[in-house]
Amino acid sequence: MNNELQSLTQSLRDFAAARDWEQFHSPKNLASALAVEAAELLEPFQWLTEEQSRSLSEPKKAEVAAEAADVLLYLLQLCDKLDIDLMEAARLKLIVNGEKYPVASARGSSRKYTDS
Repeated sequence: MNNELQSLTQSLRDFAAARDWEQFHSPKNLASALAVEAAELLEPFQWLTEEQSRSLSEPKKAEVAAEAADVLLYLLQLCDKLDIDLMEAARLKLIVNGEKYPVASARGSSRKYTDS
């Protein structure tokens, strides 16, 4: 994991420890909180057109940033609890996705690799 993520993860540990919250931070609870925050990431986009979603006002962009930060923080905590190297997992997933979606057959298409 890179130094910035390690530092942020340590800050999260310290934050939770100071509040005696580790008792609530089981992997299940963190995954649930992450799902809730990911859903909240959709709220600023509700009722917007595709074009409007591409040109958010500064206040809307700030809402998205706050929700994206919540998603990142819960994801880091979950990976910390399960001793997952998030950067390595992401690198491996990118390799797998490259195999599933080769450029020649995936370029310009939104179809899932299992669809013919």
